[in-house]
Amino acid sequence: MSVTTHAEYGARPCIWFAVYQLLWHLLLPFAFVRLAWRARHSFAYLHHIPERLGFGYDKPIQQGSIWIHAVSVGETRAAQPLIEAYLAMGESILLTHMTLNGRRTGKQLFAKEIANGQIRQVYLPYDLCWSVEHFLNTFKPKFGLFMETEAWPTIVFRCAEKRLPLFLVNARLSVRSARRVNRFGKAGRSLFQAFAGILAQTEFDAERYRSLGVQNVSIVGNLKFDVPLDVALVEQGKIWQQALHGNGRLMVCAASTRDGEEEIILKAWKELLLSNTFAIAPLLCLVPRHPERFSEVAEQMNTSGLTYRRRTEWPGTPKDCLGLDIVLGDSMGEMPMYYSASNLVVMGGSILPFGGQNLIEACATGCPVLLGEHTYNFQQASLDAIQAGAAKRIQGDALLGEPLALMESLKVLLLNTAELAKMSDAAKRYSTEHQGATQKILAALDQQNRSFT
Repeated sequence: MSVTTHAEYGARPCIWFAVYQLLWHLLLPFAFVRLAWRARHSFAYLHHIPERLGFGYDKPIQQGSIWIHAVSVGETRAAQPLIEAYLAMGESILLTHMTLNGRRTGKQLFAKEIANGQIRQVYLPYDLCWSVEHFLNTFKPKFGLFMETEAWPTIVFRCAEKRLPLFLVNARLSVRSARRVNRFGKAGRSLFQAFAGILAQTEFDAERYRSLGVQNVSIVGNLKFDVPLDVALVEQGKIWQQALHGNGRLMVCAASTRDGEEEIILKAWKELLLSNTFAIAPLLCLVPRHPERFSEVAEQMNTSGLTYRRRTEWPGTPKDCLGLDIVLGDSMGEMPMYYSASNLVVMGGSILPFGGQNLIEACATGCPVLLGEHTYNFQQASLDAIQAGAAKRIQGDALLGEPLALMESLKVLLLNTAELAKMSDAAKRYSTEHQGATQKILAALDQQNRSFT
C-alpha cells in the first residue's frame, strides 16, 4: 500500500483513506437520518447541525485554546479534573463532543466557565476532509487531547500533517479492539502511530498500543480516580440511606445498565423478594445507561409485577420509598446520590458483554461493587478493586444460570452486613490510593509539547 510520509508521525495510507472518505460521503445522509430518528426523544438532536459539518459557529471565535475532545458522558466526566487544572493555569478550552448527552454533561459541569467564555463547546465535525479542515482552520487550537478511545482517521492524520500535536489521553485499548485494529493491517496501525503521543491508563493498555507499533507511549493512571464527587449529591444520598436504614431497609443500585441487562436484573430481584429471605425487603434503584431507554425500562417494570416509581415523578424523600420494590433512576447527573444511598452496586455493562461501566465513582462514595464477567473496558480497575476487597464477581454466569447467579450473589452479600461494611472501607481506600493521574498527564504533556515548539 502506498503512503505519504511526513516527519515524526505515522503515515497516511492513501488508498485506504480514499475509500474511507468515499464511504463517509455515501453514508452522510444516513447520519442525518439517524439524528432525525433520535429527535423523537429530544428535538435537541437537531440543534447545531452545521457544527457537525465544521461550520455555523457563533462569534466570537477564540483561537489558540487547548482542544479537548470528550465523545460522550463518561469521557466528559473523566476530563473534568484535566479541564479544571488547565483553567486554573489561565488557559481557555475548546471542548468538543459527538453525542447530545456528552454536550449536556459538559454544559452542566462547566456552566459558569462556558458563560464567561473560558470554555467553548461545539460538536466535533464528521470525519470528512473539508469539514475537518474548516474546523481546524477556524479554531487553530494550541494542541489537542482526545479522551480514552477516540481515533478519527481524517482528524488524526490531518493534525499530524499540520504539525498540530494531538494526544490520546487516559487511553485504553481492550484485547478485542487491538485485534480489530490489526485486521486493518498497516492502515490500522498507522492511525495510532500518527498521534503525537499516547498516555495510557495501565500497562495492559500501553503494551497493546506498543504492539501496534506506537513508540511514544506513557503510563499515567486513570483520570476517573481524580474526578471530584458532587458534595451536595453525596450528602443527599447519605440522608436517603440513613432514613432507609432507620426503616431497616438496604438498597442496591443497578447502575448504568445496558439493553438486555434490565430483564436479568428484574428477574433476579423478583426471585430475591419472593424468597422471603429478608424480614424487611431491600430496595432496588435501577439506573439505565442511556436516557432514551428510560421509558422502555419503565415498561419492563410494568410487566414484571414489581412496584416502582420514577425518580423524576417524586421529590425523592425516603418516606416515598415505602411500599416500593424499585426506584427507576431516570434523572441525569445524580449518580453520586444513588451510590451514596446504596449498600451495594451491581455494575451495568458487565452482566452482558458490553465491557462494563465505570466502577470507580461508586468506590469513591464507599459503595461496594458486584461485577459480572465482562469488564474488559475497565480491566485493570476491576482487577485492582477485587484485589483490594472493594468488589466481587457474580458467582457463575448470569446468562447460563438465568437470573439465579445474580440473585444468589445479591443474597449472600445483603445478608452479610459486616462484609458490606468491610468492602465499603476497602472501596474508599482503593479510590484514594489510585489518584494522581491528572498531575502525571499535565507533566507528560508539558514535556512532550516542548518538543513541538
